Amino acid sequence: MTPKNTANIANALKRPFPLSALSWRKGPGSSKELVYINARDVMQRLDEVVGVDGWQDEYAWIGERMICKLSVRIGGEWVTKCDGADDTSIEGAKGGISDALKRAAVKFGIGRYLYHPDAFNGRTPAEWATPEGFDKLMAKRNDAEVKEFQKELKKAS
Repeated sequence: MTPKNTANIANALKRPFPLSALSWRKGPGSSKELVYINARDVMQRLDEVVGVDGWQDEYAWIGERMICKLSVRIGGEWVTKCDGADDTSIEGAKGGISDALKRAAVKFGIGRYLYHPDAFNGRTPAEWATPEGFDKLMAKRNDAEVKEFQKELKKAS
């Protein structure tokens, strides 16, 4: 069942993805690890939150860049956000299309938290990049809860 009000839709779109949906790679020219999701995860999130008839996408070339126009029906109105990407070195135009969709989806909050891992003060992805880890970080109220959470993480690794 899809959320009905705008706040619920926004929150559902922004939910962290399960750790199994995340991939890591080194950033270009750096040793910094980048965390990302794939385009199918974006499509699945949109289907789950607004339904298969609650979103649509269009693509167009502007210069050398693929632009995705992503529209989501929110509160009975279509809201459209656009972003683009160049062809990728691995998948060419197909990669550019996927990247453009993911970048447009970030404007709706999907996976946006993955661009700001430093905001979580050096915590591991298991601590911030999953629904469980994110919820625990946001819900923590005192040191005892933090210590318990750290114990759980040590047991899991």
